[in-house]
Amino acid sequence: MRTDIFARLDREPEPPKIEIPRMSRTRLALFGGTSVFYLAIVVAVLASTWLVLIDWKVMLFRPYQQWPELHAPLDYFVVLGQRGPTAVMVAAWLGWRSWRQHTLRPLLVLGTALLLLNVTVGAVKIGLGRLGPHYATQVGSAELFAGGDIFPSGHTANAVVTWGILSYLATTPRARRHLSALSAVVALGVGLTTVYLGTHWLSDVLLGWAAGLLILLGLPWCEPLIGRAEAAILAVRDRVRDRLREPRTAPLAPLPAAGPAVALRHAEGPEEPVRETSGAAPGGTAVAGAHAPSAPSIRTTLSQPRTHAVLRSERTPVSPAGSRRPPRSRPATGG
Repeated sequence: MRTDIFARLDREPEPPKIEIPRMSRTRLALFGGTSVFYLAIVVAVLASTWLVLIDWKVMLFRPYQQWPELHAPLDYFVVLGQRGPTAVMVAAWLGWRSWRQHTLRPLLVLGTALLLLNVTVGAVKIGLGRLGPHYATQVGSAELFAGGDIFPSGHTANAVVTWGILSYLATTPRARRHLSALSAVVALGVGLTTVYLGTHWLSDVLLGWAAGLLILLGLPWCEPLIGRAEAAILAVRDRVRDRLREPRTAPLAPLPAAGPAVALRHAEGPEEPVRETSGAAPGGTAVAGAHAPSAPSIRTTLSQPRTHAVLRSERTPVSPAGSRRPPRSRPATGG
């Protein structure tokens, strides 16, 4: 008798009815507000406003020198924002959920979010080319278009998207609230850790939070495409499974249609046994019991294809043309 702990490890008998998030008015309003915040950060950095001055003040304060005892643990904590390790951990969890719930949607949502993250964040990084605090060349400068790739912060945006996917895919309101709080704490911690370590400006972290939140808020627009992709993948899987289950025996070739000789044979009626003359006896008399096949029977036999080789033991014995026994001599009569 299994307990509830082991019963939870089994696959669910039927796919659960998962409520797919829709682009509601609240989500649309949040998406619009986050977009305005995103553009404001970019403009403030491009114009070298007060935000750039705050970046330099924090950088010159050097938090990693003020609290050196935090450096070692925060070096490990910032790994939660790296794309490789976090993607592997979250993909393993979502893969188990996909197997248990008979659906590919969790993995497809994660792949779509990471693809959008790489495209959007990577394009802005390369386009603006901002240098990091450790490579700054002029005090008070925004360090833009200098060949860098830190604006926005990739660690921060990745932490928002990767851990936020767990709350986005939650199936109950309670799980969604708990996972949202957890992902928010991790994203905030990773962003502030990069500022502490001196690898990012404060404005990089602000823009990374906004970039990751935009991707999470815009995922409902990608749900129809994700549904079609899942249906196509499952259809291919079913076709491959059916092909593997088919028997691999070669089909038998169909027999050809009866030729005109068979039709002639049926038209003439039932054939009568005809004596075969297999050969003459030494004395010129026919051997009794031998029959000769009629003409229609010979044509029918020749017209039908030979489907298998006839064994030697199955061949009809044929009397030899001549008797192999020497002719019996008459007994000599003595006088």
